[in-house]
Amino acid sequence: MTTRRAAAGLILGLAAQPAWAVEPAHLLSGGALEPAVSAALVRWRAQGGGEVRVDFATAPRIAARLESGEAPDLVLAPQGLMEGLSRAGRLAGPPVTLGAIGVGIALRDDAPDPAIRDEASFRAALLDADAIVFNRASTGLYVEGLLDRLGLTAALSARTLRFPDGDAVLRRIAGGTGREIAFAATTEILLFRQRGVRLAGPLPGALQNRTLYAAGLLRKADPNDTARQLLAFLETAASREAMVAAGVE
Repeated sequence: MTTRRAAAGLILGLAAQPAWAVEPAHLLSGGALEPAVSAALVRWRAQGGGEVRVDFATAPRIAARLESGEAPDLVLAPQGLMEGLSRAGRLAGPPVTLGAIGVGIALRDDAPDPAIRDEASFRAALLDADAIVFNRASTGLYVEGLLDRLGLTAALSARTLRFPDGDAVLRRIAGGTGREIAFAATTEILLFRQRGVRLAGPLPGALQNRTLYAAGLLRKADPNDTARQLLAFLETAASREAMVAAGVE
């Protein structure tokens, strides 16, 4: 992850809390949820919520960090990962569904629009592109499988660029040239609206894939009360409204 996302985490909470207040809740979240989590926490703070330290990471990295023994208070990740944690008895309760995020088509602001509307135009656009860019995380794994299913992997291999996460993908597109097409979570593309990248649209129809995200408290001997309250807040209308505005379906 970039320094912006992962250096020491982001402290989000009430600045006026006294020095003797409880430890900040540690939230480990999927990177695709960054704009939605940030928007929800703005409302959390406005309602007097406690301090929250947030780390963003790819889903594979979250799984690796948890496997290595890291124990955040609250995890926000793809539903499949959360269900695995639940089956392993690592959650304090059932995971809370947050919503789904689809795959978007990202273009440099001055790049020509390939007008991808269906499978035929998707094929034509990729075969005409100078580069196809996607990550090695959840979104990229889906795109990789899609290209293989459509029989395009071999034809595009010399022009395919892979990066660890969506942020790196979009920075590459922002600084690119020619007819380059990237695929990333729609929420992450929207973060780059003022940084030289535009959302050309979602993957169309049957080509689309939506990743369902959920949140859950890790089972701990000393549960963090702020994390418990934050999980309850994530189910409120105020939180859901903020997340929908940030691109979560």
